Amino acid sequence: MNIAFIPIDNRPVCYTLPEQICALDSRINLYIPPREWLGDLTKYAEADKIFSWLENLNNIDAVILSLDTLSYGGLISSRRCPESFDFIKQRVHKLKGILEAKHAKIYAFSSIMRISNNNINEEEKEYWNIWGKKIFEYSYNTHKYGHFETDIPSDILNDYLETRKRNFEINKIYLEFQKQGLFNTLVFSKDDCSQYGLNVKEAQEIEKLGGFVKTGADEIPLTLLARAVNEFYTTSITLSSLKIAPIFLVPECKDLISNYEDVSIENSVKGQLELAGCRICEPENADILLYINNFEEHQGEIVMKVPTKSFSGQWFSPEKPYMIADVRFANGADNAFVEKLFEGDFDDNFYGYSGWNTSANTLGSLICAAVIKYYSNLSPIHSSLFKKLQVIRFLDDWAYQANVRQMLEKPDENSIKTLMKPYEKKIFEELDVNYNTSYKFPWNRLFEVEVELN
Repeated sequence: MNIAFIPIDNRPVCYTLPEQICALDSRINLYIPPREWLGDLTKYAEADKIFSWLENLNNIDAVILSLDTLSYGGLISSRRCPESFDFIKQRVHKLKGILEAKHAKIYAFSSIMRISNNNINEEEKEYWNIWGKKIFEYSYNTHKYGHFETDIPSDILNDYLETRKRNFEINKIYLEFQKQGLFNTLVFSKDDCSQYGLNVKEAQEIEKLGGFVKTGADEIPLTLLARAVNEFYTTSITLSSLKIAPIFLVPECKDLISNYEDVSIENSVKGQLELAGCRICEPENADILLYINNFEEHQGEIVMKVPTKSFSGQWFSPEKPYMIADVRFANGADNAFVEKLFEGDFDDNFYGYSGWNTSANTLGSLICAAVIKYYSNLSPIHSSLFKKLQVIRFLDDWAYQANVRQMLEKPDENSIKTLMKPYEKKIFEELDVNYNTSYKFPWNRLFEVEVELN
């Protein structure tokens, strides 16, 4: 299966994670643009180079793409780039022509521009450091009440609203492309949601126009990758659809809503499985069990110093294939749960662990890896690659995000190397591996780390 994959940006979870997952199946050939062409925190993607790269790819079965990358230069760039609606419109029509010539299945997503409730302009326009909370307040109340008086300077408010309008109109063009049959699957993503806001209003309007809206962002290309692989194997090899049974470790709390999301954790799980092309079933009928270490009362977040009740039950490795979504905390693992997990064994039934960032991020990447592992009939070399992928997830999601990150004041590759040593030792013992490790801060901030194993 030949897959062209255009990520949101060059972060490890967007760029190297898809490569690591696809490496589990030698029948998957993943084509991805050079990393230096993609956007980052401050740089726009080199869209023209990516257009040419995509145009020159031959014999592609599926294209999975972030439309924001080719329209605006990336997810973050979609909130910042100054180009006019007419300029972006010209770009997307050029993309349409290239995609039509591929005669491939197209799985795409475009973001509904988020609105963060803070005065931090790291991922927003410059004026967000002064007016961010006020713009959020304006957005929330305008949607809720229909009108809201504000003291935001008119030039700033008008610029913000024009950027929103431009992106919304571009999304409506994508909807027209979908009606013309361009996309096999088209997703409109919304992240950092609240109950009200101009982004929520736009999502409702897109749904009325027939669009499919889903909470999440960074994981959606991976969920679409799982869908593409599912559809390829179930049609070309006539396999039955992969059946997955969700099992909540705190079932009485599965109706609670995760941080940064606007749906219950139960609906978040169902949404990810359905978008990935999996069938939801009861445990006795499942090909893979999906265990969710869900939260009680509210989701915690270690980096934001938001506590919650940690896992206090027992854990026994199941006798059939299983994977684990650790979402008791946002932005990192539940230390108490990982401790219990490490008391057991990781045998051939283990199909993956994930616990990074939002619940949607965790679920989408976890399900994608499990789907590809399931179809791959892992050879010894691919089994070692799967184990390597799990080592990276435990080093990132547990060791770094839930522990070492709190010990650092700033990105420091020497300090992190020293601080990660005891966690490396534990993970290597549990998974029976040994690697030389190195760590980078690709965006020069503590939010993400890149783990390299040799």
